[in-house]
Amino acid sequence: MDDQTTVSSVAENGGSHHNNRSESEVLDIYPLSCYYFGSKEAIPLKNETLYDRVLRMKANYDAYGMRNCVAAVIVVELFKHPHLLLLQVNNSVFKLPGGRLRPGESAINCLKRKLSSKLSVGEDGRGPEWEIGECLGMWWRPNFETLLYPYLPPNIKRPKECTKLFLVKLPASRRFIVPKNFKLLAVPLSQIHENHEAYGPIISGVPQLLSKFSFNIVES
Repeated sequence: MDDQTTVSSVAENGGSHHNNRSESEVLDIYPLSCYYFGSKEAIPLKNETLYDRVLRMKANYDAYGMRNCVAAVIVVELFKHPHLLLLQVNNSVFKLPGGRLRPGESAINCLKRKLSSKLSVGEDGRGPEWEIGECLGMWWRPNFETLLYPYLPPNIKRPKECTKLFLVKLPASRRFIVPKNFKLLAVPLSQIHENHEAYGPIISGVPQLLSKFSFNIVES
């Protein structure tokens, strides 16, 4: 875990590079130093056991059906290497920014709402519009007690949860205001790749999802 970088640290500027891939596969990323990071009041977190969580999921499923979630894949440059922005909760669990959809809410609107609440660009949550890109992948929870999988087994007719990962493109500058009980970390893709033990299956699979892109580091 020594390579992870808290985003409040000073970042070095990166250079740009190009290759022969088509323009549609090029992803512009900006140095970490282009962004401002601050904090705001902590937000309440659920303190529950695994058993309590399963009971809550079952109750929500009975009331609303399958749980639908979204997560943001946000990439920045640090030390001329692509880094993924992750939230760390209580100095332990790593998460992609995102959360659960409200009844009748679209995936895009939910992700914009969650990004504003957890990575708010201002104390009041107002700021530039979030640019939500393509859906990079989907993860499924077949049963309440199981982990999520990057496919839906054909014998599962009533999955309990679906999480969609969306690429979020950052502008050249932005303000990030994070709750005090969260840390926003910039972690190199090389450290995340297939590191299931530290980051879990979803996050550790992000570098493979991003392999379709050529990163163009835009100088600040």
